[in-house]
Amino acid sequence: MMQQQRWTVDQIQDQTQRVFLVTGANSGLGLATTRALARRGGRVILAVRDEEKGHRAVARITAEQPDARLEVRHLDLADLDSVRAFADRLRADHPRLDVLVNNAGVMAPPRSLSAQGHELQFACNHLGHFALTGLLLDLLAVGRDPRVVTVSSIKHRKGRIHFDDLTGERTYSPMAFYDQSKFANAVFGWELHRRLTAAGSPVRSLLAHPGYTATNLQLSAPIGWLRVVFGRIGNPLLAQTPERGALPQLYAATDPHVEGGQFIGPEGMAELRGGPTRVPLSPAAADAETGRRLWEVSERLTDVRFTFPTPV
Repeated sequence: MMQQQRWTVDQIQDQTQRVFLVTGANSGLGLATTRALARRGGRVILAVRDEEKGHRAVARITAEQPDARLEVRHLDLADLDSVRAFADRLRADHPRLDVLVNNAGVMAPPRSLSAQGHELQFACNHLGHFALTGLLLDLLAVGRDPRVVTVSSIKHRKGRIHFDDLTGERTYSPMAFYDQSKFANAVFGWELHRRLTAAGSPVRSLLAHPGYTATNLQLSAPIGWLRVVFGRIGNPLLAQTPERGALPQLYAATDPHVEGGQFIGPEGMAELRGGPTRVPLSPAAADAETGRRLWEVSERLTDVRFTFPTPV
């Protein structure tokens, strides 16, 4: 159970000894997460597709926090070659990683394929994070209170995996395939928790979602009606700020009392807004057979195999 008092960033304990990696850290939830972690002394690696935007984000934070320890690195999650190159460089420069926040994402583009031929949303939102986690798991295993926080969505409850049409070649709907990617995030986070627990690993896998939060993810959606609904109507009236929306993933990343497998989201009505609390994962996302099948497909598509410690 969470504390009765609503949790805020002011309750984040000192993070001076911890190293965080945040994907998509240059804007929205990622920027808010990075700023809050840096304020509590954490060293944050900003994994960004556009390095110029990443350096601008660092300049904004250091203008407020001159002592912030920030590092910008290029990562294109939709390109598995970029993921491998990023992981290799990080491993060469850092002996350990304490927290990986799988935050970055794309939303509802027209059907397009990644460099390796995967549907773009599935590639960026799920496969890239799956591969990144697997490639960095040994750095996490030697971290301080190590965690993987995977950011899903309320919309994971509407999603399913189109195992027979993962690229959307036969039927493609931008929002349905976005829902698929967020469902895959939820399935992955839970299945990772199950496998880490079975292996006796010190790494914890947690899930988080931001509720209804105004970010560039929605406003940059190429579908016109989405920009109208979110940008002109929904966001100004209903959405919370990225600083509020980031609270669940910050809680999952830093609070000493969270447990592996927990899903953290907003406490308000329909989980749209409010302080962080434990929320239910959809039964479909926790289905063991779906988890096994997605894991095997993800290993095949990324050519990344997770190495778990053998229980004593």
